[in-house]
Amino acid sequence: MTDGFVFADDLVPGLRWDAKYATWDNFTGKPVDGYLVNRIVGTKALCAALERARDEAASLGFGLLLWDGYRPQRAVDCFLRWSQQPEDGRTKSRHYPNIARAEMFEKGYVAARSGHSRGSTVDLTLYDLATNELVPMGGDHDLMDPVSHHGAQGLAPVEARNRQHLRSVMESCGFKAYEYEWWHYTLADEPYPDTYFDFPIM
Repeated sequence: MTDGFVFADDLVPGLRWDAKYATWDNFTGKPVDGYLVNRIVGTKALCAALERARDEAASLGFGLLLWDGYRPQRAVDCFLRWSQQPEDGRTKSRHYPNIARAEMFEKGYVAARSGHSRGSTVDLTLYDLATNELVPMGGDHDLMDPVSHHGAQGLAPVEARNRQHLRSVMESCGFKAYEYEWWHYTLADEPYPDTYFDFPIM
């Protein structure tokens, strides 16, 4: 692994994770190039901030579950190729019910140059420490739809409240929210703000 990068669970005990792009449970419907193991990688700076976020979330009765961290550029390239392939409908209803594949990029849900590839962006949610159940957020990871935006209309009060809990935890620990995805946060002070890495997660 490149210097300055680590497995998040090595530095931040108590994190849960499910690296979606290492599995068949993602919008492409299969494991993505560059994800060879189901673990989350990030910069040491990201992990230090996540440790603070873990403690802040715990004070509210929540734990953190991570879906993605560092993303190799080859994975982003894989997304681009997938978006140009004919629609097969396998993941559309769950992940992009109201748009075409190519529109994911136009509408800001997927980027050709992803902040994830700089190593200090994370996709995550909250779970209840008492029950270990994920809390309701009004939509799952990578639901590419306006309901996933911050400030989305039509959420149940508990869903809106949980999104706000996550945002307050992350922003208080040095992260910036992303307008279109309630689960996506980037470290405000990134150690590699201009570098897009491509080493595989293995």
